[in-house]
Amino acid sequence: MLSLPSTSSSISRKKYDVFLSFRGEDTRNNFTDHLYDALSRSGIVTFRDDPKLEAGEEITPELFKAIQQSWCSVIVFSQTYAFSSWCLEELAEIVKQHNNDGHKVFPIFYHVGPSDLRKQKEKVEEAFARHKERYKEDSEKIQRWRNALIQVAGIKGWHLNNRHESEFIKDIVKKISAKLCQTYPATHSDLVGISERLEDLYLKINIGEDDVRVIGICGMGGIGKTTLARVAYTQMSSHFEGKSFIADIREVSDKCGLVSLQKQLLSQIFHGECFNFFDVHEGSDIISHRLSHKKVLVVLDNVDNIQHLKCLVGRHDWFGLGSRIVVTTREEHLLRSWPVDDMYEPTTLNPKDALQLFSLKAFHSDIVQKDDFIELSKHVVNYAGRLPLALEVLGSFLCGRDATQWRSAIDRLKRDSNKEIFDKLRINFEGLEEREKNIFLDIACFFNGENKDFVIKVLDGCEFFPDIGIDVLVKKSLVKVDKHNKNFKMHDLLQEMGRTIVREKCIDEPGKRCRLWEERDVHHVLTKNTATYPSLEDKYDDCETTNLWTTDCLDQIEDELELSFNIELGPNSRNVKVKKCGVRIVYEKDLEEMKEL
Repeated sequence: MLSLPSTSSSISRKKYDVFLSFRGEDTRNNFTDHLYDALSRSGIVTFRDDPKLEAGEEITPELFKAIQQSWCSVIVFSQTYAFSSWCLEELAEIVKQHNNDGHKVFPIFYHVGPSDLRKQKEKVEEAFARHKERYKEDSEKIQRWRNALIQVAGIKGWHLNNRHESEFIKDIVKKISAKLCQTYPATHSDLVGISERLEDLYLKINIGEDDVRVIGICGMGGIGKTTLARVAYTQMSSHFEGKSFIADIREVSDKCGLVSLQKQLLSQIFHGECFNFFDVHEGSDIISHRLSHKKVLVVLDNVDNIQHLKCLVGRHDWFGLGSRIVVTTREEHLLRSWPVDDMYEPTTLNPKDALQLFSLKAFHSDIVQKDDFIELSKHVVNYAGRLPLALEVLGSFLCGRDATQWRSAIDRLKRDSNKEIFDKLRINFEGLEEREKNIFLDIACFFNGENKDFVIKVLDGCEFFPDIGIDVLVKKSLVKVDKHNKNFKMHDLLQEMGRTIVREKCIDEPGKRCRLWEERDVHHVLTKNTATYPSLEDKYDDCETTNLWTTDCLDQIEDELELSFNIELGPNSRNVKVKKCGVRIVYEKDLEEMKEL
């Protein structure tokens, strides 16, 4: 497997990535111009001198400064390179920076051999004879040029030989890009825990193999799928001939259609080339034809429809050997129904990393620096359930506020959820069928942490077809089953989102909601006779309970029913009748009996 750069590098980047040294008369308007264009199109910041500057007798201070501000120099040795005093002075400065400051040097031998430069015979010998005649008074300069030429000619470089120049240039750009990525890896100081995730993902991507691989990144909203994919894309891209990152495919597809996605994919890989087609099938044909022999890296972010995969990544043989396609989605079933080679599921952050990420957003420091904020920070991290999105949103919101404001915000979160977080999480819920929504809400309100088989029995009684419905929820990352396949596990924020959806039916009057799970709301409804949710009555003769849950299970029960039971309402126990409440009631006694079954 190819080595990929660490995410912890702190090396500051130079102003220029590459300083181009060349003889203008030989290569400015052909090879060097094409090389400069290829480097620039690959995002490599390259310095080349203005042709007007060469008219001067002496090299300008600006060029020396440009060399010093460059990470490396690419020297195009051509047949008359050594005849230029300008080029040799540049070369001497490059060698000086190389020896003193670790400046990288990459020689290109363009129709000239390195041995001719080292031995300084034939044309090189002729060139130095002219320089010696011209600079009779400065033999030290001549010797400095000779030494620089000998040293650089001894560095392993790239030889044109009989290769096509276009392929030669592609190879040079690819190698320089790879070395730059190793030297200046993308730094993500605020992406806590990213290194461990990347290592796990890279094991699945296996970039060193020559097969074509499709890797899925699947998980709930806010878990960090897109961030992980983008960092991996940045680090890996130099190993490929072409690359494309299409962000938020769900939204782009809805607004612009599938053809626009296909055009974006091709345009990114072929550096802005314009593609004119107006049909998805034609687009698929072009993708498979143009990319079948090209090693590419493609990231498809936020896929939620199988058609996205069909039109963009069709089959493995659409892409050249060594290609990698990464798909991020909340929909596990999409990955299961597509020929995905492997899948990675990010988890929430561990407690230490979660607190560190929150601190970076709230205090611009990786630790909580004030004692009176330590416990408050832990409260927020617990509320966020160690979900990266929630930690970032809440940390940014609380940044700069005092402890009193923090306490107020925390109290408010207990009653009113954060809209920015929940809008992200709610996307998958809105795509559910009505029965699946009801199953989700029942689990969120009543059954999080409960035994799976028991819950299925309850929901089956509601005619929700829970076996298929729960499978949909699991594959949409809305609920999980523990490793023993016994109990449901729903993330705290997803549970809170579900309960918020129920509360939104009527914020001020619990009796108008479809589900009640908090004792004070049940007490309010039963004592104030405020239950007015769609007409339905139930009857349980003298059913005693000290705890009351509610659910929608009685939808199919006949209308003429009356509920009568005893419940503790203050100091005295009395019989309460609930009529036309439409609120589903589940008693502890009934649940226990069902568990026994």
